[in-house]
Amino acid sequence: MDVSLFDYHLPPASIAQEPAEPRDASRLLVLERTQGTWADARFSDLPRWLRAGDCLVVNETRVIPARLLGTLEGTAAAVELLMLRALDGDRWEALVRPGKRCRVGARIVLAGGLARATVLAHVSPGARLVSVEAPWSVDELLDRHGLPPLPPYIDRHEAPKPEDRERYQTVYAVSRGSVAAPTAGLHFTPSLLDQLRSAGVEIHRLTLHVGPGTFRPITALSVEEHRLASETAVVPAETAKAVERARSEGRRVLAVGTTTTRTLEWSADANGRLRVGPGEADLFIRPGHRFRVVDALVTNFHLPRSTLLLLVSAFAGRELVLKAYAHAVASGYRFYSYGDAMLIL
Repeated sequence: MDVSLFDYHLPPASIAQEPAEPRDASRLLVLERTQGTWADARFSDLPRWLRAGDCLVVNETRVIPARLLGTLEGTAAAVELLMLRALDGDRWEALVRPGKRCRVGARIVLAGGLARATVLAHVSPGARLVSVEAPWSVDELLDRHGLPPLPPYIDRHEAPKPEDRERYQTVYAVSRGSVAAPTAGLHFTPSLLDQLRSAGVEIHRLTLHVGPGTFRPITALSVEEHRLASETAVVPAETAKAVERARSEGRRVLAVGTTTTRTLEWSADANGRLRVGPGEADLFIRPGHRFRVVDALVTNFHLPRSTLLLLVSAFAGRELVLKAYAHAVASGYRFYSYGDAMLIL
């Protein structure tokens, strides 16, 4: 399948630079798959389309302030580390920029000289194994001196605002580990979640720690040639039981975000039963995938030629999704991480 089939034109002015305030003031495009129609709404209207007994599943991962800025020891050459995941002790996998400055053995000065990172090995293009020396744990170093990993299409990603540290999190974020937000969840407020619970909607949680692979563009000409990196996922027993119970009783399972969708579909067997516990989610959902668990999807508007757009196209159909995107562009919807949302039924 040619990746160019998942291209579309997006004016730069359509890329959201600021989140909606309050969170649920963002716009919501409600897409009905069977009728091939859509309706314009606000995210605060979400309860209109949900009903008692719906099983809403969210990703409770928490974004770490993963960007560390420093210099190559003995020089003024700037270096940036994006700390991806802890391996053991003070050893982490990190993306480095520029990579040519960070050969094995290079030392990077961080936190105004209070910390050092040493490059131990090459992991993959752009990625390094580093060890960190600091007066604190690496997590505390990131909390003290790290920056939120805003996407590069947000103009201030090099210098985020202080409020981005919490605004680039869902209100239910708990489990540290992501280097990008599960952005569909950014629209929920505590009061909206309470409203849904009061209406009889079940809300359950799982975790998928979002890595950079989710957002890497597809550079191959063919969709089938793309390889999606695995990401650490955890499905709690309570969530698995709730999802399976909802399905057995004919109630809808609604996934908040592509990360939740991918975790549910990855963990499901041929009969829709979910595996419980941790694992490495490596499922690449593209057109032709048979959905075993998810009946409805809350999602943002995604980049052209991205794995996220392929997932949404697999769920709702490529032609309908691209028509809905064209409507969203023409109607002034805001795109990407801090942008507006879709509800696909």
